[in-house]
Formats: sequence, structure tokens, C-alpha cells
Amino acid sequence: MSREELEAEALRLFTGIGLAEQTAQQAIVKPKFRQALIDLIKEAGVAGGCPKSQGALLYTTASKYPANALAHRAELLAYITSDRIRSNAQLDGALEYLGKVGSEPIDVAKFEEAAGVGVEVTPDQIKAAVAACVQENEAKLKEERYHCNLNILLGKMRAGGGLIKWADVNALKAELEAQVAALLGPKTEADMAKPDKKKKAKPAAENGAAPAAAKAKPAEKAKEEAEAWRTADPYAFLPKPAENNMVHTTVHFSDGRKMNVANTPDLLAAHLKETGGKVVTRFPPEPNGYLHIGHAKAMFVDFGMAAQNDGVCYLRFDDTNPEAEKQEYIDHIQEIVGWLGWKPWKITYSSDYFDQLYAFAVQLIKSGNAYVCHQTGDEIKDYRERREPSPWRDRPIEESLKLFEDMRRGLVDEGKATLRMKMDHKNENYNMFDLIAYRIKFVEHPHAGDKYCVYPSYDFTHCLVDALENITHSMCTLEFETRRASYYWLLEVLGTYKPLVWEYSRLNITHNVMSKRKLNRLVTDKYVHGWDDPRLLTLAGLRRRGVTPQAINNFCREIGVTRSEGEVHLHKLDHHIRADLDATSRRALGVLRPLRVVITNLPDSHYEEVEAKYFPGRSEDGYKVPFTKVVYIEETDFREADSKDYYGLAPGKAVMLRYAYPITCTGFTKDPATGRVTQVQATYEADLTAKKPPKGVLNWVGQPAPGKEPPTFEARLYDVLFKSQNPASAEDWLADLNPDSLVVVKGAYATPELAKAQPGDRFQLERLGYFCADPDTASGSLVLDRTCALKESFPKQTSGKVQQKK
Repeated sequence: MSREELEAEALRLFTGIGLAEQTAQQAIVKPKFRQALIDLIKEAGVAGGCPKSQGALLYTTASKYPANALAHRAELLAYITSDRIRSNAQLDGALEYLGKVGSEPIDVAKFEEAAGVGVEVTPDQIKAAVAACVQENEAKLKEERYHCNLNILLGKMRAGGGLIKWADVNALKAELEAQVAALLGPKTEADMAKPDKKKKAKPAAENGAAPAAAKAKPAEKAKEEAEAWRTADPYAFLPKPAENNMVHTTVHFSDGRKMNVANTPDLLAAHLKETGGKVVTRFPPEPNGYLHIGHAKAMFVDFGMAAQNDGVCYLRFDDTNPEAEKQEYIDHIQEIVGWLGWKPWKITYSSDYFDQLYAFAVQLIKSGNAYVCHQTGDEIKDYRERREPSPWRDRPIEESLKLFEDMRRGLVDEGKATLRMKMDHKNENYNMFDLIAYRIKFVEHPHAGDKYCVYPSYDFTHCLVDALENITHSMCTLEFETRRASYYWLLEVLGTYKPLVWEYSRLNITHNVMSKRKLNRLVTDKYVHGWDDPRLLTLAGLRRRGVTPQAINNFCREIGVTRSEGEVHLHKLDHHIRADLDATSRRALGVLRPLRVVITNLPDSHYEEVEAKYFPGRSEDGYKVPFTKVVYIEETDFREADSKDYYGLAPGKAVMLRYAYPITCTGFTKDPATGRVTQVQATYEADLTAKKPPKGVLNWVGQPAPGKEPPTFEARLYDVLFKSQNPASAEDWLADLNPDSLVVVKGAYATPELAKAQPGDRFQLERLGYFCADPDTASGSLVLDRTCALKESFPKQTSGKVQQKK
């Protein structure tokens, strides 16, 4: 069926049970609810229509039915279609009872008692209940008269318990209105008038001005809302471990069968006993590459949820492929997890469970749910596309058991056999097409040794290790959603505990690629300088660039844990980087492209030290900066002609040297060959009180001693790696690389304080940006990476002595 045909059929079914067309249309646009209501209508046997009162109850049932009690839904529907359950109160009672019972057998007598089945409330009983209500609220009724909201009184009566909650609502309301009319008498003109809306009195203002506090409230509220992510619980929507008794998924088979997968009360009780009811999560990277910022989000989800709920989180290496694993990657992952501030409860490997997994595979064969297959990979793909079964799908169990043992012992050649799960070869979901459970590899496993010649697949291993480790919440990105059916199918046929699986959107950031394959291409083909190149959003690259763990975690917290897919703009990450560095990075003075300034009213031997601050305005702690006859400013801070909106140095104009003195330009010298300004002459004003200080304030560097040039450093200025926002969507994505993603500035000048920087030290070079000392820094050879600009619109500095790298 086409989408239009499906929606037309749904509309026919929904209006057939008496739903208003608007309500029916609202149900149709929600795919999951639409399918749930269609299934329920068919299960109730009313596809041809039913009374409107029954349809309303069926609609409510579709939205509120407890997922852990699907086994009893048909029984409830029979009560509705036979009019033994006729009201919302009865339905609520029935649903509450079924939610407590779950998949266990129901006690019919207790069920009917909970749902008020067969209970008849007589007119006398209704009259007595209403009379008691009117007497209790007589004062209120006389005060408010006909403006009193009778629906509130009606709700209180029904919520009070006893027989009256099963009474017919219309009869109850009619009796209440009659007794109120008898108490109050005929309506007066005042009763007929609309009540005045009470307005809150505004606080008195002096001199007719609005109070300052009132004006400030909207701004304060906006600020609170903008910062709400800092204190909100991003995992609050997820169920607690003790609530893990709902149906996790319904596996639909091609022959019309359904498998409703849920934990039995015994399985859940055993799980809770082992875990003590704690949240147990896992971060399960494959040790075959370097982690990127998407993995930081995964860590925030897994480690963060455990920490938020006083639980525990495993660091589990998914090492089922012995050929891809490298100790280099394992060491890197453990180091990065610690750098981000997360502490694994235990570090495990999927290979730790190879013995249990092999036993599960044998159990699967014995139960008729797995078989040894000799198809090649291409043949499996071809058969899957044609929805045809493997020729070996129905081979005898004993034969598969013997062959599987031969595979384990190395008696079957690599590529000649696999163990496949007997799932549903005609299923629309390719992940139910008899997935491979084991394949032969004559490779010694780095962690498990040479015990096995067969290794389990991801699809076989992942869910079973989750169950073995008693994971409560198995969190993954949305591309794994189609594997949910195979995940739960395997756990169900093996009778194991079932974790809650929840998928969230993967992290995509503009101007970057996050695919492991594309990142590997960039590194191996030398478009970048290794996995820790600061232009990459690998965690090693971000760390080298000077990004702090707190900034990354704050970014992950703000974007949240949702299923909404889309790109996050790079400036959001930069905002958190900048905010954290602003609070934690010492200020320093440096000049990227030096322009010599000679202060003509100072003697050649002049030397003094001025006091600069590490955190201006926040602390008095600081460092000494030499002030000499010759100082250096940014080449871009001088113009030959002044203008109104310019605050730099120009002939006849004064500027303030940060932490030092005002200087006024008296002249300049140019290179006759290039026309470039090579030197500026200026005078300084020693008396800071003599004149109003100039508006322009410049970063500068003096000579460490008269006549001695300042220490130099290399600055690496980074920009976006790709020119377009979504390079991954381009056919030739490598053509989108930004040739100016790295600009190297050599010969920059540092103060003696800055020259002491060690690898990993972070600074704010005033007016220039946030920088971090690169690992390439050596004695006498300082290298600074620019982490980010001071503002989002920081202009590129492209003039001067630069060397560009690819």
C-alpha cells in the first residue's frame, strides 16, 4: 500500500468507530499511535464499525494501555465490545489493575472488582451522594451561587471512592444541578452576568515609574530559561530499573505472527536482586579507531545517566573482530574517557564472555533457532534481496551442532561456513534476515588468545553481553533502531533478561565529517596531520587545540538526549569552549605580526616593568611586562590615515598600550620597494592623569632588555575544515576542504611570561583569542594553537609573514 492508501484505510477505520474526523486526522499523523489504534480495532473485531461510546473507549485504550500487559489486551477489548465496561472510570480501573499484573495471569474476580464490572448505582444512591456533597459545600455554593464550578464538585464525588465512582456521569451531573437549583432558587440577574476577572494588583511605583524589579523580571526569566540546561535532569524521561517490565518491542513476522518482548516478573526480580535496583549502563566502543565528539555525547549519555542516578557504568570494548583491534586504540580510549572526567565501574571486553556466548550459540542451535550455513557473503546478499531462504536453513539440528563444533576446532576452512540465526527470511526488516552469529577466522585474538577459531558477530554479541552485565539502559544512536527487533528476538528465544533499549539522535556538527571512514581517509591520505590534528573534531584533536573537558561536557548537556535529528551549528560548540576558557584561562600579552614602534621621547637605555593582570577585574594577581624604548604592536593596528570608527594607531592619534602608557604617533617609515610600513615613531605620556585616556587599547610586547628582541613563537590559526555546512552530503566531499583551515604565523613575539609556557598551558592572548601551547613546543621554540577567537565574528588575519599548510 502507498502512504495515501494507508492513511485512507486508517481514516475509514477511525471514523467507523465513531471518532470525529478531526480526532481521526490527528491520530493519522502520528505513525506509532495510528498503527497501535489500527491493530487494536482489528483485535477487537470492530473493523466494520461499532457504537461511538465503545469507539471512545478503544481510542483511550490505544493511548493508555500498559505495555507490560499486552497478553491481556484481547480480554479487555471483549469487556468493552460487550458493554461490560462502559465508562472511562471503569476503563481506568481496568488499566490500573492490568498494569500491576503485567503478563501474569489475571484473577477475573479481582479484575472485575477493580473495573466496577456489573456494578449498578441506583438513583437513590446517586441522590444520597449528591445530597452529602451539597451539604458539605453549602457555604461555598451560597457565596458563589451559579458561578460555582459544579464540575469540580462532580470530580470530587467520583474521586472519593465507593460505589459512586461507577455511577453514570450524566445522571450524577443532572442530580447535582437539580439539588443546587433547589438550594439556590431561580437565577437572578447577577447570576446571569459574567463574573469579573480578578486582576492582580500592580505594586505601587514611585513618581509614576514602573518598579525596577518588575522591569527586571522578564530579563531574569529569560536568563533562567537560557541556563536551565545546567540544572535540568536530561535523563528524567527514562524509566527506572524497577519499571523495566513493559513490552520493549513487538517483533512482526512475515507470516503475521507477533512477538511481544518483555521481562517476566521472575527475570526482572532476579535482575533487580543482582543490581540492587541501581542504574547500570555501558559505553561500548570498538577498539579500532580514535574517538570523536560524537563519542563524547555517547559518554555523556552512558556515564552521565549512571552518575545522575547514583548508578554504575561499564567501559566495554567491543572486540569481536580480532583483526581490527589495536592496543593503541584501547589505550587512547581509556585515556580519553578519564580526560573527560568519567570513571568506569569496570573495564570489560566482549571477549571476556566468549565461553558464555559459545554456550548461547549451542543453545540456539538445540532450540532450532540457528543453523550452519555455507553460503558466501554475496550469496547471502542476493538471497536476502529476493527474500529466499538459505538452502541449509532446515538442516538437522545434530548436523549443525557437529559442524559448529568442527568450526570451533578449526576443521572447517575460513569462509566456508557461518552460524546463522533462524529468524525470518521474508521479513521486511533486513535485520531479521537470518543474521550471522559466528564466522570462522584463523586469527589469534589479542585478548582471548587462540582458544577459538570462530568469533561472534556484533548482532549476536552486543545484546547478550548487555544481558550478562545486567545493563538496565542500553543506549545507542538512531541508526541502530532497525536492529531493535533482532536484539530482542535473540534475548527472547534464549530466555534472558532484557535491558531497555533507547535510541537517540547522533551528533552531527556543521563544517565537519563524523564518519569513521571519512575521518580515516583524511588522516591516512594526509589531508590533516594525524588523528590529533586540531582541525578535526576527534577528542584528541580537540584536546590538542586546547578545548577543556568541561566545555565538551557542557555542550553535550545543553544539546540534550533527544531523538530529534539535525545538525548542530559549530558556533554552539565554540560558545561553550569560549565560556569555559574565559573563566579559566590566564590573560597574556603577545603580538602575532609585529610592527616596530620607537618611542622617541625615551632614552635608548630605558627599561621598566609594568604590572599586567592574569584575570583583570577579577584578581590582583599578575606578572611583569618590560616597557622599553622599542615596543611592538600588531601590524593591523596601524593605519596611514585615521577614520572615525578606527581605534588603532594613526599619525597624530593616541592609543593606550595595555597596562602601560598612552602613545601618540608622530611618524612612520615605509619600505620603498614594497610600500609596507616597517616602523612607527611615537611619543609617550608618562603622566596618566594629565589627559583623558584614549579609547583605543592595544596589545603589545616590549624588549626583554634594551636592544634585545623579544622571544618568538609560532602561532597556528585554525578555521573550519570544510567550506560548506554539510560536506558529508557532497558527492566530492574532499573538494570542499577549506584551503585556509590552517594558517601558520611564524615570528610572533611573546612577553617573557608567555615564553615560559609548557605544552597544554592555556591562555587568552588579549585581543587575539584563546591559545594553547602545542605538544610541538620545545625549549626555546614555543608553538601556540588558537583554540577559538574571542568572538564568533573574529576576523581572519591573513597579512604578514604566513606559511600555509594543506
